[in-house]
Amino acid sequence: MKTLEISIFFKTYIQMDNRILINNTILFVKKKLENAEGGHDWFHIERVFRNALLISGNETCDATVVKLGALLHDIADSKFHAGDETVGPKMAREFLESENVAEETITHVINIIENISFKGGNFEKTFHSIELDIVQDADRLDAIGAIGVARAFNYGGFKNRALYNPAIAPVASMSKEEYKKNDSPTINHFYEKLLLLKDKMNTQTGKEIAKERHHFMQTFLSQFYAEWEGEK
Repeated sequence: MKTLEISIFFKTYIQMDNRILINNTILFVKKKLENAEGGHDWFHIERVFRNALLISGNETCDATVVKLGALLHDIADSKFHAGDETVGPKMAREFLESENVAEETITHVINIIENISFKGGNFEKTFHSIELDIVQDADRLDAIGAIGVARAFNYGGFKNRALYNPAIAPVASMSKEEYKKNDSPTINHFYEKLLLLKDKMNTQTGKEIAKERHHFMQTFLSQFYAEWEGEK
């Protein structure tokens, strides 16, 4: 077999192997999240996955790491595991090892999982890569816009939080621990996180998409307050 033919053979094999890995990861995540809260279920993962593919099309990156990071980033959100941030990375590592994924790739995916969260906006990332930037933007895009509004109120209902209480002011800046313990009304969440995300996007594609979704939330809030006050 000629050198060129060998190269094409291995490229095709790797692509097929990658598809099997991604498909197995999808099946694994779907199973793990089949009873998850509506804003952190499989459909959230699927939307983030699509966002990540869209953004990665404009970046030079490791597509496999991006796909795995997007699919596994919320495999065990600490909010639903008593605040334990080690559960997700551990679960992801065990799965990837069972799929015989290279250690370099596993480590990169784990770093994405450990550094993706907002955590009050004051969390300093201890790891940096374009793949993390892509998956983080993809996840943050799903937290804003129409989907973001729906997810905010869905989670607020799940936690039995008030829609809005004019007597409780939003806290614009919180430590990681304060953010984790915060149980203020859902409207406050817009000021404590959602409206801050537009300016925290990493990629140009993420920034462009975020502008429109940010504007939608501003329009929603204006309408919400007008209805609350009986003006409309």
